[in-house]
Amino acid sequence: MPRAAAQSRASDDTPLLSIGQVLAKLSPEFPDLSPSKLRFLEERQLVSPARTESGYRKFSHADLERVRFILTMQRDHYLPLKVIRGYLVDLDAGRTPELPGGTVPAPSMLSSERKLTKDELIREAGANAMLLGDAVSASLIVPAEVYGDDALAVLKSLVELQRSGIEPRHLRGFRAAAERELGLIENALMPVARRKDASSRARAAEMAREIAGQLEIVRSSLIRSALTRLDS
Repeated sequence: MPRAAAQSRASDDTPLLSIGQVLAKLSPEFPDLSPSKLRFLEERQLVSPARTESGYRKFSHADLERVRFILTMQRDHYLPLKVIRGYLVDLDAGRTPELPGGTVPAPSMLSSERKLTKDELIREAGANAMLLGDAVSASLIVPAEVYGDDALAVLKSLVELQRSGIEPRHLRGFRAAAERELGLIENALMPVARRKDASSRARAAEMAREIAGQLEIVRSSLIRSALTRLDS
């Protein structure tokens, strides 16, 4: 068991949670979470729940926040589990590591994603209704009753891009490019996706995020290379 997790569990007086209780608390944020996914995270040594004498897993509050952190890093940053695990190992050792893209708060400090109405989204992004409408028309933001942090980050970026003369309509190709990448991922996952057992589904989900992360590295490298040519 990682040292920080062991210390947190030893000092945590809150009742331990069963797998079902963990799912009940996290499923609103992560609808695809399943018992097999939790077991998969344990197999990869990212979380170490306690065990009863009968062998049932019991999760502390620290374990719960650790799982929330892992799932958030996968969903929002497309980070592979080996990268997240390396970060957590360093964190457990008392170091202050960084993940690709900048410093990330410790699991116990990570807050849940906010839910914003349309008006709140526009106000917090410093945008206007027309820009949001253009973003929706360009398939950059999916229309919804409530919006999360991802939509907020996109709209904030669009506000900044607009100041440079780049409008949402100029970015319509981004959606098509994303769909092409999704096709690549689906083709790569086909051998695993054919299997219907829970373990294979969890493995396929992890592979999808790993491939997405590698594609992001290639894309970022190409952009940096292009910028270097511009500078010269």
